[in-house]
Amino acid sequence: MGAAGIDNWADMKSLVLQVLKGRWLMVFASFLMMVTAGASYMFGLYSNDIKSVLGYDQTTLNLISFSKDLGANIGIFSGLINEVTPPWVVVSIGAVLNFFGHFMMWLAIAQKIPKPKVWHMCMYMGIGANSHTFTNTGALVTCVKNFPESRGVVIGLLKSYGGISAAVVAQLYHAVYGDDTKHFTLVVAWLPTAISFAFIGTIRIIKVSSRGSSELKAFYNFLCLSLGLAAFLLVIIIVEKRVRFNQSEYAGTAAIVLFLLFLPLTVVIMEEYKVWQSKRSIVTKAPINSGSAAPEIFGVRDNMLKQSIGVEKEVSWCEDIFNPPEIGEDYTILQAIFSIEMVTLLFATICGLGGTMTMMDNLGQIGTSFGYPLKSIRDFVSLTSIWNYLGQIVAGIGSEIFITKYKWPRPLIFTAILLLSCVGHLLIAFNVPYGLYVASVVTGFCFGAHWPLIFTIISELFGLKYYSTLYNLGGLASPIGMYLLNVRVTGHLYDMEAKKQMAALGVQRKIGEELNCVGGECFKLSFIIITVVTLFGALVSLVLALRTRKFYKGDIYKKFREVADETLVIGKNCCWS
Repeated sequence: MGAAGIDNWADMKSLVLQVLKGRWLMVFASFLMMVTAGASYMFGLYSNDIKSVLGYDQTTLNLISFSKDLGANIGIFSGLINEVTPPWVVVSIGAVLNFFGHFMMWLAIAQKIPKPKVWHMCMYMGIGANSHTFTNTGALVTCVKNFPESRGVVIGLLKSYGGISAAVVAQLYHAVYGDDTKHFTLVVAWLPTAISFAFIGTIRIIKVSSRGSSELKAFYNFLCLSLGLAAFLLVIIIVEKRVRFNQSEYAGTAAIVLFLLFLPLTVVIMEEYKVWQSKRSIVTKAPINSGSAAPEIFGVRDNMLKQSIGVEKEVSWCEDIFNPPEIGEDYTILQAIFSIEMVTLLFATICGLGGTMTMMDNLGQIGTSFGYPLKSIRDFVSLTSIWNYLGQIVAGIGSEIFITKYKWPRPLIFTAILLLSCVGHLLIAFNVPYGLYVASVVTGFCFGAHWPLIFTIISELFGLKYYSTLYNLGGLASPIGMYLLNVRVTGHLYDMEAKKQMAALGVQRKIGEELNCVGGECFKLSFIIITVVTLFGALVSLVLALRTRKFYKGDIYKKFREVADETLVIGKNCCWS
């Protein structure tokens, strides 16, 4: 009895260690990091506070917004650092940058410090937003390398949690502060930072001897749970529109959100239990036939996997820049940058994401100009977040189905998303009655769908060897489109219309007074231009789809599957022959 108890305790301890050290807990930790590190999607919740407290016009506000998107997408430094350091290093850097940038913004909004200059606010916003590239690189890139055969689903799930972050954090925020938004940046400063440090040792590359047939099933279980969270948030947003919540009711909804956020731990435990059982079986059987067989298997498997993903094959970063390998093999960084495939992908991204990000960041001002109340504007931000999430899920998992079943090139799906986003732009351009509700849904969905498509396409066309850097290179295109379409076009035309309205009323604008525009003309010409640019981006994306159709007709995950099959054969021959 006593001996059995000791064995059971030892087994329990072994299982707990397996859960804590396994790659499934790393996936769950990545979910939590992504769901709190989406401050770039929450700008509409506190942009009016920045504008009113600091007395900015729309061009200045859009310049700060551009700094946010520039910082959120200049991830080349986090990528290069991650190439030569463990993931915990970039996660730590991201946590520090996040706290500093958003805490300084909170001090400015709360008027705890003298009114900062515009370039100070741009710097704080850029630093805070740039932290997310470190978090994303540490979490997402690590997950993709740990689950290369499920990369489309992995990227879709992780990016979807980032997309839903505005709705999640808003619910948690309301539970403490109610409807007062002036402390929002303070919460954004400490919450992601605390979670990053809590899981800093969990995010790492984990070698496994066998990937298992239930891997994809586990991700679909995660998907079902995340859909439950998204559905609850959608219901709450609709209810909050009709019923005014008090503090205790906000606290109740926040508690349910937290429960749903931590529910995926059940999947983690079940999957690690299967791994634990499998390891016990190998340890039990291996000594009967060969005591050294298991280490040999794992050593052979590791070498084969390294060869398959290009870890051992050392190629100089400047070698054969204009003579890249076949599509799908490991490109060097410069080979990828100068390839036609990367150029067309980035150009289509500039055109597509520039427009959707302009709509997302101007959502508060668009709603005000069109005469919607503040409560409706908050609903628009939350709706955009929910549909951003669904866009990430549908693009990540749906595109995987179309590729495996119908052999569609993933860039073709990207083209379809660009065309769909034009619907949302036109609804805003012509101020269709109640059109902003539909535009929030369409634009949120398309904005979310862009990201898993872009990042998965990069991993498929250019390999995983330098994915940390190439992944962040893909994000560089969006701030270019954001600057051109948001700052130079939308902000400029908005201020021109606002000054025209003030001149018609004979009102003189005072120094430091915010500049507001009212009516459908404020954004009409801007979003007509954005629609035309997006259509051109869809045409460029179609060119990429045609260039890669032969690659997608084949088995794009073949080399990873071959490694797994050969490992299984070696294992059987060594241990059970």
